[in-house]
Amino acid sequence: MAPPKDIAGSLSRSVSNSLNFSTSPTMSFQPPPSYQNLPSRGSFSERPGSYGAQNPFAASKQLKPFDTKDIKVLLLENVNQAGVDILKEQGYQVETHKSSLPEDALIEKIRDVHVIGIRSKTKLTERVLSEAKNLIVIGCFCIGTNQVDLQYAAQKGIAVFNSPFSNSRSVAELVIGEIIGLARQLGDRSSELHNGTWNKVSKGCWEIRGKTLGIVGYGHIGSQLSVLAESMGMSVMYYDVLTMMGLGTARQVPTMDALLSQADFVSLHVPETAETKNLIGKKEFEKMKDGAYFINNARGTVVDIPALVEAMRSGKLAGAAIDVFPNEPAGNGDYFNNDLNTWTKDLQGLKNLILTPHIGGSTEEAQSAIGVEVSNALLHYVNEGVTLGAVNMPEVNLRSVTMDEPNSLRVVYIHKNVPGVLRQVNGILGYHNVEKQMSDSRGEVAYLMADISNVKEEEIHDLFQSLEELSCKSTPIGREAVS
Repeated sequence: MAPPKDIAGSLSRSVSNSLNFSTSPTMSFQPPPSYQNLPSRGSFSERPGSYGAQNPFAASKQLKPFDTKDIKVLLLENVNQAGVDILKEQGYQVETHKSSLPEDALIEKIRDVHVIGIRSKTKLTERVLSEAKNLIVIGCFCIGTNQVDLQYAAQKGIAVFNSPFSNSRSVAELVIGEIIGLARQLGDRSSELHNGTWNKVSKGCWEIRGKTLGIVGYGHIGSQLSVLAESMGMSVMYYDVLTMMGLGTARQVPTMDALLSQADFVSLHVPETAETKNLIGKKEFEKMKDGAYFINNARGTVVDIPALVEAMRSGKLAGAAIDVFPNEPAGNGDYFNNDLNTWTKDLQGLKNLILTPHIGGSTEEAQSAIGVEVSNALLHYVNEGVTLGAVNMPEVNLRSVTMDEPNSLRVVYIHKNVPGVLRQVNGILGYHNVEKQMSDSRGEVAYLMADISNVKEEEIHDLFQSLEELSCKSTPIGREAVS
């Protein structure tokens, strides 16, 4: 049998306990002075009682890191205050910025933080993440995670969380607004009147009742949009690579070509992947009905913009709405020009074209919901080691530690998914009473979580060192659970 192997560039992680010791990669072990006053400079956690317990009537422990002020959090791109407050209430050191940072500045900032929160503009590349020596978790306060090198983050033992559906309603409502706006040429009439021109016309303006909406991608947003459109009298068809049950009377079509040829309005709701790059181009526009309308609130790379410009100029399309672009400015300002995308001025010169600066999820409700969801995922991971909802790690969870389990210690061990690792880890844990344990893998990364009981204070350091010294060591993650 092949011996266990290290993950390249070890994963900066260690063990947890119910007492107290430092598990930060940059801090040394310091034994606790008492059970009630635990000022350790370690970074990690205990388990709250929100996930059930062995005895449903047993009191759950309210668990959190021993010394929360040593948890450093960096939040970029104006993360909603609701999310900021959740993290500050934990006692974490929270630094916020309204915009993204240039790569070199980001590297300087990220070197000593444990948690980073971003939105869509910050790029966490391998170069950036390789400098993040203490980073344990990334929160994407948005739907997408394509701005993060997920594989490299997993190899470094850095979990990534996002908010896959909290802004679904906001995006769906924007699309409904765009459908009505395009059908009535509202953008052009508004612009004309702002310039002093009164142009009351009805030619080329339509009700949306009785028209057909084609939705490409029937996920959280697409299905919500389906319901809203039907309630306004539209007929809905959708195309998805998976077989999906339609809501209401919406019907799935077998091919995208079938959708394009029948829909009066086409709206995209697909992720950014290699398969969806330039999903809609010249050939796809040619297959659409003459005088149809096109809407993209998905990702900028899924549409060939020059082909869209051509379809608009030729009259093939009666209108379009674009909220996302292949290259977007890092912050607000006069940056939407040809220096950013070579075809920008061509877009700006078109009639009945609604251009918006990636505001699909930019409502107070959506941003608050995203802030709450992602911040809670971050603190559950930091405090408990729970990976439910992680996009690049195995999803692992254990039931709560209760007040009936004194001196409990939680071990979280991230390692390479190769034979022999669990044998070595359990060889160490086996000297204690393992109350519960779970392990799962995702690709080459495996994640083990175990709660062991009746651990003496003087045993903690030896246990930590034993795990650190394993030949399969990927530097385990530190977690603590105070009795």
